[in-house]
Formats: sequence, C-alpha cells, structure tokens
Amino acid sequence: MRTTIPAFLICGATLLLTTQCARTTEPENPTYTQSDAARRAVGMEAATPDLDTIGAAATAPDASLSAAATAPVPVAPDLNVTPADYRTAIRTADAGLKLHPRNFDLLLTRAKAQTKLGNYAEALPDYTAALRLKSDDANAYRGRGMAYAALQQYSAAISDYSKALKYNPNDKEAFFNRGKTRMQTLNFKAAISDFTQAIALDSTYAAAYEARGTSYSSLNQPTEARADLEKAATLAPHARR
Repeated sequence: MRTTIPAFLICGATLLLTTQCARTTEPENPTYTQSDAARRAVGMEAATPDLDTIGAAATAPDASLSAAATAPVPVAPDLNVTPADYRTAIRTADAGLKLHPRNFDLLLTRAKAQTKLGNYAEALPDYTAALRLKSDDANAYRGRGMAYAALQQYSAAISDYSKALKYNPNDKEAFFNRGKTRMQTLNFKAAISDFTQAIALDSTYAAAYEARGTSYSSLNQPTEARADLEKAATLAPHARR
C-alpha cells in the first residue's frame, strides 16, 4: 500500500501562505518621499515580497499523492499573517516532507515561510531542492535570489533573478529585485535598466520610481532623479514626512 500525503497537509501549509498571494509578490509598494529616498540611497530591501500562490501539482510519483495535491485549495481571507502562522506552515510542511521528501509544493512552502521569517540560510536548501524537481519554476528562482541577496551573495542573487525572468519575463518583482541587488554592487546603470523594465510592466510602481531616482542621483543625473522621486511621492501620497 502506498502511503499518500493527506490533502490537508498541503492545503494547510499553503492556506497560511496564500493570504498575501492575491497580488504580485511585491513589498507592498511602500510609500516614499524624496527625503526617504536620499537617506536610503542604495539600501537593499530587507523585507521579502509577498508569497506567491503555490501550485497544486505534486511532484511525487505517487498517483494518489498527485490527486490529493491537485484538489482545490480554499482561498484564505485577507487576514494579517503573523510569524506564528509562518512557523505553523513550516511545521505542517515538515510533517508532510517526512513522508514525501520530494514534494515540490511542500519544499517551496517551507522555503517561503523561512524567507518571510528572515531565515535565509535555512530557506536556501529548500529552494534548491525544489528547483531540482522543477528547474523552470520562476517563483523558486526569485525566492532563492532574495535569500542570496539577503545573505550578501549578490552574484548568485543576480543569476537567480535572471533565471526567474527567463521563465517569466513579465515578473516586475524579479526586475525590481535584480535592480536593487545591482545597486548594492554599485552597477547603477544596469539597475536603472531593471527599474525601467519594472515600471514598463507597472506604471504605478512607486518603489521602482524611488529606486530609479536614487540610481540616477548616484550617477549625478539630478534632473532624472528629481522627476522619478517626485513621481514616487505622487504615487505614494501617504509617505512618512
């Protein structure tokens, strides 16, 4: 008899993480003022983007496991997800992975929950294991890129963001995050290109305008910098003063 993973293990893990998944995974497009931008300069966003909805397809060869994993996942209400919720998701994924250590969804669930908790070193092995199962998953590459960036492994982060864009060229967050990482390496010209791509995908992306304005300022292009910082402030009227 084959052991199958109960649907509630996968659903339970994904349920906690889908509360922030209705939108593209971005850092809530925070509000900005010109003074905020100047102070932050090339500061890397520490916060991770919202978690993406985790796919329902299981990767285990077990047919009954696949059937369980493809069962409809209920959409969670728009509630405030707490660190305790992420820890619960990790425990749920742990239980499922003891039975099915090659389950892509559970690996990605645990990796994203660890990322949300700031446990970047712990998240890396799960992202890597997930990518061994699905080498074309853009979300896993972007998630691992953020973990690498937070650990100041910038070359690896840029490489993963580029792979994410290979499989999903419309991922504005991958462009934004790669641009922020390039700012960390003082490659402002390339960063501006990434922020421009993000803005092309979302013309209301205040964070991208703010970061591009900061990059222009670093290249001593005050006219362009001022225009972008003013645009960011316009898009985010409730910025802190």
